[in-house]
Amino acid sequence: MSSGFNMGPFPGGSGGNIFLIIFTSVFVLVIGTIIILIIKSLMTWSSNNASPIQSRICKVVAKRMHVSGGSGDSSASTSYYATFEFEDRNRLELWVGREQFGYIVEGDQGTLTYQGTRFKDFSRPLL
Repeated sequence: MSSGFNMGPFPGGSGGNIFLIIFTSVFVLVIGTIIILIIKSLMTWSSNNASPIQSRICKVVAKRMHVSGGSGDSSASTSYYATFEFEDRNRLELWVGREQFGYIVEGDQGTLTYQGTRFKDFSRPLL
């Protein structure tokens, strides 16, 4: 027998079930995304560690910065990248640290040391 009161936001009083389904779906989606990101990061880290450390002569052909965040009360984060071109004309873009980014100039020629997708060092010959 109905008491005459609406027991939820949806007719028939089934609002609790719909809310539970939506909440559970969003929760599973968020947790699944976090798990996938962690697994992907661990795979990249493992792949880089398994790669040999290589030193190759190259030229710096481009530099770029990627700024993310910074809207409202959040702070901005900047990532720095440099693109290196090897003698065989192949190119490789690597994330570099802020300090090293400041020392690298487009057109520089030198020796790039890297491991997989991990930047290690770039040194120019002393003239």
